[in-house]
Amino acid sequence: MPYYIYRVTSLGPVPRLEKLTCFDAFKDASREAKRLRGETDLGAGETIRTIFAETELQAEDLLSQPTRDEPMTGEDN
Repeated sequence: MPYYIYRVTSLGPVPRLEKLTCFDAFKDASREAKRLRGETDLGAGETIRTIFAETELQAEDLLSQPTRDEPMTGEDN
């Protein structure tokens, strides 16, 4: 499965995703993502993300899902 690199802009309720590239090996994808983070002038709400997925559609689905702020423990407070 490939590693996709995206520019993710999260200013509204739905993130805007821009596929930048993809790699077959994690090491290459990680190196490129770090390079892009250092050399790209990212605006407010923009990040460079690497995602491991079977297809580009699955990668975009995973990146579009909201992230949890805190792990759920099963206890009500």
